[in-house]
Amino acid sequence: MAKKKKEKKGGKRMKKKELAEMIINQFQFNPTESYSLKQLYLTLKLTTHPLKMLCADIIEEMVEDNFLILEDKGHFKLNEQGQIMTGTFIRKSNGKNSFIPDEGGEPIFIAERNSAHAMNNDKVKIALCAKCKKRSLEGQVIEIIEKANTNFVGKLKVSKNYAFLLTETNTLANDIFIPKDKLKGGKDGDKAVVKITEWPEEAKNPFGEVIDILGQAGDNNTEMHAILAEYGLPYTYPQSVEAAAEKLSGEITPEDYAEREDFRDVTTFTIDPKDAKDFDDALSIRKLKSGLWEVGVHIADVSHYVHEGSAIDKEAVKRATSVYLVDRTIPMLPERLCNFICSLRPDEEKLAYSVIFDMNENAEVRDYRIVHTVVKSNRRFAYEEAQEIIETQQGDYCEEVLELNKLAQILRKKRLAAGAINFDRVEVKFEIDENGKPLSVYFKESKEANKLIEEFMLLANRTVAEHIGKVPKNKKPKVFPYRIHDLPDPDKLDNLSQFIARFGYKIRTSGSKIEVSKSINRLLADIEGKKEQNLVETVSLRAMQKARYSIYNIGHYGLAFDYYTHFTSPIRRYPDLMVHRLLTRYLAGGRTAQADKYENLCEHSSAMEQTAASAERASIKYKQVEFMSEHIGTVFDGVISGVTEWGLYVEVNENKCEGMISMRDLGNDYYEFDEKNYCLIGRRHHQKFSLGDPVKIKVARANLEKKQLDYILAE
Repeated sequence: MAKKKKEKKGGKRMKKKELAEMIINQFQFNPTESYSLKQLYLTLKLTTHPLKMLCADIIEEMVEDNFLILEDKGHFKLNEQGQIMTGTFIRKSNGKNSFIPDEGGEPIFIAERNSAHAMNNDKVKIALCAKCKKRSLEGQVIEIIEKANTNFVGKLKVSKNYAFLLTETNTLANDIFIPKDKLKGGKDGDKAVVKITEWPEEAKNPFGEVIDILGQAGDNNTEMHAILAEYGLPYTYPQSVEAAAEKLSGEITPEDYAEREDFRDVTTFTIDPKDAKDFDDALSIRKLKSGLWEVGVHIADVSHYVHEGSAIDKEAVKRATSVYLVDRTIPMLPERLCNFICSLRPDEEKLAYSVIFDMNENAEVRDYRIVHTVVKSNRRFAYEEAQEIIETQQGDYCEEVLELNKLAQILRKKRLAAGAINFDRVEVKFEIDENGKPLSVYFKESKEANKLIEEFMLLANRTVAEHIGKVPKNKKPKVFPYRIHDLPDPDKLDNLSQFIARFGYKIRTSGSKIEVSKSINRLLADIEGKKEQNLVETVSLRAMQKARYSIYNIGHYGLAFDYYTHFTSPIRRYPDLMVHRLLTRYLAGGRTAQADKYENLCEHSSAMEQTAASAERASIKYKQVEFMSEHIGTVFDGVISGVTEWGLYVEVNENKCEGMISMRDLGNDYYEFDEKNYCLIGRRHHQKFSLGDPVKIKVARANLEKKQLDYILAE
């Protein structure tokens, strides 16, 4: 390899690094061109013999580094295989942008100067910069293929001649400049949704225009709408779709009765959260003969009313799911459908799609059928009411509830024995006044009544998936949306194993699927009631893959099912509606559906599910910060729930509100971050803060704009 030389640029002196950058740019901005050395000398205006020799040396190194390839007749070309990549741009407000390649692999750093002002989640094409020794890969955006959402939410700062949107996002370093004529009536302090219209190359700030005013910052409605807008979720319902729903008739016709099984005289009830309005599912039960029960899982027949391609359907596709924020539901379907026509309300005749099971005393399914039905719910139970019947063995429909609970417990026991993973997470809930202000925090636990419903829904979903997916060996299954869940990531399992070893626990990280899942279940049973329970459960969950929708079935690892789908909630999930339609088509002898169309719908539904979950978490976080803003200076017991190079996350025991103790508030020492052992260690005093350690904290600050809680150590 040639040593670094200094030569003249044209007639001036030039360093090797400077010339190398010129060569890199020449090839990267002309990725399809090939050059001989002579052509490069001319293009780069290299007139002196030493500069030409230096260029030849650099080219030789670049061929060795696989940055360039040598073509026939001494021509050199950019090695596009691995040098030009497409993927997703991730923008960060601190300038540490990155690129996620489509084909997988490590993220690649993109400096702000090389970003071409790409926005977060834009689909881009990058060229890899020549790799310097001892430095990580770097890239340069050469094309923005597809723009992601360019809408931002923030607070307007309006002055005499212009305005800015002050964003709290961690993806944008600079505020958005808004010309006065693009304010849409927005006033200083208003929360607004702003669309970026351009970002000139030489401008520090992007330019934007207001597309919606959400209201005054701090107002509960405004803030909830801001969270939805931040995630690109709708916060209003299109009037045209509402109008289409109003025109629908909920009347059951003589033809409907004639072509459906009649379950109106069979004992049927719903069990739901006490504040629920949309009742997707109901259970019926009757004795057939000694030791044999008929259990019906009845699901609202949404597909009877919502036809593919209609205005209501198009809006449902776009939304793909209902969104559940702390104080409201943003429904997938118009209210007239989800709360009235389709909802299985007590004492009202409704159309349903049902899976009817003949079960013996051991919860073994002797026979089943999937049929369209007419049902009439006798009673609407809240979970708490059903739980009371289970505990006291008295109340309305006591015999039926207790029998269903007995069968559900057997089903659950079998499922866990087969290797299903038993995650029973505690949900944080808020008691909220009429203005949306959080008054207190409580925890929602899954009790027997919840598990009763869960087991029969799982059974119905699994049965429907098996009915379509299980085919003889020489036959191809028809296109169908499955709910799939892959095996845990092996590296994450290893990390989990190392982490729990600090608390004296072990898990298997290799072996059969059942052996690994059973060892995870043993761990979850061992930690129950211990101070580290929440922490170990959280880290265990992170080791799991996310469940998603796909027409390509790989089974559901977490549930230990070979076939699983979502059939039981068509009011609030679009995949269930797809399943209902395809099931009807296939049961009538119809041909298989188009694979690409349904896989695209599955991918979209999976993405929208994740977005809705993020918005839900953001609304919980907002209410936690609002709740703790009333407790500035109060001391709480907590546990270290996260360790990073910038500080500690601490979760308060009594209300699960998580906040951060920044490094500067950790006392008079310099702390080093031990990533492998999840801890910070002081250099001088050797004080150690580890994940899971109990700590006393004092609430220092509560920033609602950033949804951020700052704690300090109380000791």
